[in-house]
Amino acid sequence: MKKTLLFDTTLRDGTQGENISFTPEDKLRVAQKLDDIGIHYIECGWPGSSPGAMEFFKMLQGISLKHTVVTAFGSTRRPGIRPEEDANLAALIECQAPAITLFGKTWDLHVLEIMGNTLEENLAMITDSIGFIKHHGLELLYDAEHFFDGYKANPDYAMETLVAALKGGADMLVLCDTNGGSLPHEVEGIIHEVMAKLGDKGFTNVSFGIHAHNDCAMGVANAIAAVRAGASMVQGTINGYGERCGNTDLTAVIPILCLKMNDSCMDSENIKKLKSLSRFVSETSNMIPLSSRPFVGRSAFTHKAGVHVSAIMKNPVAYEHMEPTLVGNTRRVLVSDQSGRSNIEYKAKELGIDLESEAFDTRRFVSEIKLLEQDGYQYDIADGSLKILMDKFRLQHKPRFELEAFRVTVEKDKERPCTSHAMIKIAVDGKTEITAAEGAGPVSALDNALRKGLDKFYDQIADMHLVDFKVRVIDGRDGTEAKVRVLIESRDHEDIWTTVGVSEDIIEASWQALEDSFQYKLAKSLNKSS
Repeated sequence: MKKTLLFDTTLRDGTQGENISFTPEDKLRVAQKLDDIGIHYIECGWPGSSPGAMEFFKMLQGISLKHTVVTAFGSTRRPGIRPEEDANLAALIECQAPAITLFGKTWDLHVLEIMGNTLEENLAMITDSIGFIKHHGLELLYDAEHFFDGYKANPDYAMETLVAALKGGADMLVLCDTNGGSLPHEVEGIIHEVMAKLGDKGFTNVSFGIHAHNDCAMGVANAIAAVRAGASMVQGTINGYGERCGNTDLTAVIPILCLKMNDSCMDSENIKKLKSLSRFVSETSNMIPLSSRPFVGRSAFTHKAGVHVSAIMKNPVAYEHMEPTLVGNTRRVLVSDQSGRSNIEYKAKELGIDLESEAFDTRRFVSEIKLLEQDGYQYDIADGSLKILMDKFRLQHKPRFELEAFRVTVEKDKERPCTSHAMIKIAVDGKTEITAAEGAGPVSALDNALRKGLDKFYDQIADMHLVDFKVRVIDGRDGTEAKVRVLIESRDHEDIWTTVGVSEDIIEASWQALEDSFQYKLAKSLNKSS
């Protein structure tokens, strides 16, 4: 059974993505999560780029990683100097990482036009730099930058750069689709050609890796094509984070290799951690999780059409390519105006409600859903509000707080931007609490005031955060009197839920969604602890 090595560069290449940033403490937590799941190599940054990057490597020296090899990233020496005179190479040695990823130029366009170098000096830079690193007893992975573009433009020179790397002592050649423009059949074909040409030159049993970008939405496909062609390592990032359109997404590559291609790159128990790892990295990088992300996204195993739901209740294979629990995900069923009885019954089970033990009129509930959706509500993407609605229909809803009143004010003058203030009066078990707060807008102020009041009664909301707020005009023909739909997405350390509100008044619609969000969280947490 083949075992492909997994190389994660979330903490280096992933941080080059727009709006992606990690503190050193964040990086440490991510590295520990990657180690826990069994990633073989973690690229932890470019120590020669800044003092902060070097500081992170010093932090890593104080922790014990069980499964992964810490890797540092850097470039070949600068033109015209010896390797021992190059500050970048010196930093790679100083950081004490046991493995080094060194990149060099493959494409003659970059050598001649971008660097203003000569082709001969570029080859010497590759061999010299790798030899210098290997002299210090470190593992060396050579990243052939822009390899596929370089090979298509000038295959002879691209091959010379690989030979230069092997002469220097590289342990692995990583072929990079840096611009993300190659297609799977090109990747597979070129790797076969490269292996044959190296064999003709006397280099046999060369280890290859693939580093692909996603600019043509082919990052995962190109990685799989490379493995089919003989690559023994896949480089990528969690959630595909990275520059421009991102990198190969390891949360997709890993289950494809393990569950579709019988590759032993990760054991089954660790594969089950993929969804939580994806969510952890999203939260740590302050990025909203992509619901449609394959395998680990919230919608990856979600069903809406009544025909589909009826089928999966008999046999999930009818509309699912694999069992969602294998990657730590869950099957979800949506309820909307397209729903039938099957959707409601399945959704009830998903929400932990046993309709068979209750006198529950499913048909009447479906009719009520359809009436509410005609009024503008949308429950197929608002599980939190649906659970509350279902509990109310069953006379099982127990409000954890009740609104007495709130007041929101927005102030603006010609000198200053808008400021928002909210005062709220709530009752919890007969006790009244009045609080006030500011916010970055009226809904933010209302959220802060409600949270401030509830915090005195429930410590369970400490880990709850609002992550998305959407407003949609339902029918614009009524102008400023049109109804609006507000969707609020919230999350805690283990769950994401969405709630909905509808009104002609945007604050009223926002309050409905906000109240449902807190009611859902409190019911979930308190029921679990009781």
